[in-house]
Amino acid sequence: MYLNQKVVVVMPAYNAEKTLERTLKEIPFDIVDELVLVDDASKDNTTELAQKLGIRHVIRHERNKGYGGNQKTCYNKALEIGADIVVMLHPDYQYTPKLITAMVSIIGQGLYPVVFGSRILGKGALKGGMPMYKYISNRFLTLAQNLMMNQKLSEYHTGYRAYSRKVLETVPYERNSDNFVFDNQMIAQIFYHNFEIAEVTCPTKYFDEASSINLRNSIEYGLGVLGVSFRYMLAKMGIAKWHILGDK
Repeated sequence: MYLNQKVVVVMPAYNAEKTLERTLKEIPFDIVDELVLVDDASKDNTTELAQKLGIRHVIRHERNKGYGGNQKTCYNKALEIGADIVVMLHPDYQYTPKLITAMVSIIGQGLYPVVFGSRILGKGALKGGMPMYKYISNRFLTLAQNLMMNQKLSEYHTGYRAYSRKVLETVPYERNSDNFVFDNQMIAQIFYHNFEIAEVTCPTKYFDEASSINLRNSIEYGLGVLGVSFRYMLAKMGIAKWHILGDK
C-alpha cells in the first residue's frame, strides 16, 4: 500500500523459471500488496515455481497468446483485484525491481499517471550489455516516433512500466495486438487520451536467461512501431480514424 493506494505488480512470464526467484527477492513488499504472474504457456516449470514461492495470483495460458495477450490478462486481473497502481515487471530479471518504489511514488503522489523505466537515460543500456545494433535501432526508432507523435520520450521500447488505475480504465488496451507491438499501441493510446508519461533512469542487464526477440522479429517489430506512430499522427491530424485509439 502506498498512501492508501493498492499496489499490484504484474509479471508477464514465459520460461522464467531460472530468474523468477531472483526477481522476487528484490521486490519492495513494504509497498507492494499483490503479485500477479501470467504464464504464457511456458515450456518450463514457471507456474509450479511461482506457486511454490507463494505468489497468490498465478494464471497459466494453456496456449501461447503472445506478449500483448499476456499483458491483457495481467491488467484485467490487476483491475479485478482492486489495484490503484499497477507496475509491469518482467520476471526475467532484466529490469531491477528496486525501482518500483520510485515509480509508484510518482504515480501515488499524483505527479504523473504513467511512469517508464528508461534504459536510455544515462548510459544504462550499453553498460548493461545491450547489443550495439539494438541500441542504434532503439535510438533511430525513438527519434522517428518522437517526430511523428510530437513527444520527447527517451525511449518507446522499455518493458518496465507503471500505470494508474485511471489510465488502464481509460485506454482501450483490449483492442491492441497480442504481439510485441502492444506496448507501442499503449503509448499511442496514452498520449491520445492526454495522459503524460514520466521516465526514470533504469539500469538493465543482458544475459542468457533474459528474454529477448530475434533479429527477424526485431525487424518486424521496428516496422510495426513505425506504423503505430504514423497512424497516430494521421489520427491526431484528423486525416484518418484508428479504432484502437478509441475512435469508432
